[in-house]
Amino acid sequence: MNGLPKLNFPAIRLRARHRGAEVEVWDPLRGIYLVLTPEEWVRQHLIAYLVSRCGARPMRIVQEYAVALNGQSQRADVVVVDAQARPLLLAECKAPQVKIDERTLAQAVRYNSVLGARYVVLTNGLCHYCCEWVDGAYRRLAGYPDLSEVGE
Repeated sequence: MNGLPKLNFPAIRLRARHRGAEVEVWDPLRGIYLVLTPEEWVRQHLIAYLVSRCGARPMRIVQEYAVALNGQSQRADVVVVDAQARPLLLAECKAPQVKIDERTLAQAVRYNSVLGARYVVLTNGLCHYCCEWVDGAYRRLAGYPDLSEVGE
């Protein structure tokens, strides 16, 4: 779609429209059209994966989750909350051409120092890193966590 690369996620169907020179895609969670940027391409694939393969409930997925950090308002790309609305998974999405590196991890860790989510996901759609906060340290997981029964 629109020259964007194939990602390391299952293919998804997006409802798209042209608005001037831009392509917009329908975001079913927010109920609005969004400009299809490379980062949004990754975010929509990640959300579809979290729902279809990880068992996340759509009503528990929050995009652009507000994070108050050092008096500044920041936004985490995707947060999945548990049944008590506590952050369970924090995900940072980057455009496919952006390398997932120490800066990406540091950004997610800063956000999570406020949110306290059990899982942290970093993805550019091509490379994925999933970690779990266990005993005061992040432990890398072999894959995405099962969210279907967590936090019930």
